[in-house]
Amino acid sequence: MTVGVECPIRNVRVSAYRVPTAGPESDGTIEWNATTLVLVEVDAGDETGIGYTYADTSTATLVAHVLDKAILGKDALQTGALWKGMVAAVRNLGRQGIAAMAISAMDVALWDLRGKLLGARVSDLIGAVRDDVPIYGSGGFTSYSTEQLAEQLGGWVSAGIPRVKMKIGREPTSDPSRVEAARKAIGPTAELFVDANGAYQRKQAISLAPVFADLGVTWYEEPVYHLDFTGLARVRDAAPPPIEVASGEYGYDLSHFTRMLEAGAVDVLQADATRCGGFSALLAVDGLAQAHHVPLSTHCAPHLHVAAAMACKQLRHCEDFYDHVRIERMFFDGIPEPRAGTLAPSPSRPGIGLEFKRPDAEAYAC
Repeated sequence: MTVGVECPIRNVRVSAYRVPTAGPESDGTIEWNATTLVLVEVDAGDETGIGYTYADTSTATLVAHVLDKAILGKDALQTGALWKGMVAAVRNLGRQGIAAMAISAMDVALWDLRGKLLGARVSDLIGAVRDDVPIYGSGGFTSYSTEQLAEQLGGWVSAGIPRVKMKIGREPTSDPSRVEAARKAIGPTAELFVDANGAYQRKQAISLAPVFADLGVTWYEEPVYHLDFTGLARVRDAAPPPIEVASGEYGYDLSHFTRMLEAGAVDVLQADATRCGGFSALLAVDGLAQAHHVPLSTHCAPHLHVAAAMACKQLRHCEDFYDHVRIERMFFDGIPEPRAGTLAPSPSRPGIGLEFKRPDAEAYAC
């Protein structure tokens, strides 16, 4: 379409799909057996933009009954104004949690729509700073046997992904031996990350840090509760090099990331565009990371994140999370294949580069 010509949004659709996991899964603090994907579709001109989040079906209700009214009839190309309108629409509901995830899915759909209307990739609309994004394999659930853990992590390294992450924290006394088994499986040179999902107490996390460092762990994610910024900072100060403390996946607005950075809580800032407010907010978080001189890593939903991560100036890598990789391969065409531990969206696919495979998803509709 011609740039400068207004293109009103004429329709918003939302649907949800619950996908059973391949087996029982758990981390340091919860257990689950299914994952729900909430899909948003926005129509304008001759195009449809898609966005999604991993959230409860109540997120879909909020999209259908609140957020749609904030964007219908508005210019699809004005993503900034549309984002502000959605934030205003949830003022009396609260900005955190479900509201933030609903805005996230909508914002991604609007960026995808804008890209399709203009015939450009999202990364090119924003301004790409790289040709591809490094990824790390992520899974290693606490529900796995030692054999399953070794097979999954070792498989990623054999496939050319030189960094992998495992879950810890459910049985702290067993964590050193599990981490040791993971290290043996991936060899001496691959990077090994651990994620406690906030399961440890402060002193417990501090005491385990040198144990993990001796096993070559370089990434210590959410060793304590994610809102305990003081505790995160203490673990960060106590952890020996080369361990870095990371957190931020539960940041729903900029104030969360600002407080975390001002507290000196992390070496690496994480952000999730399916939670924090979509690509519009992810770019703002990238700006905060620049201002505080810390790297940024995106959380989960790898084939959604890669579209905007190409343009994040502080990006270190994206999380290639097992559950989401599985679902995204089931539900979308255009999924890029990892190459030498990186992902890159197709240059021939506008927007976020994905197309929804509705017939394949219908069996999982909520």
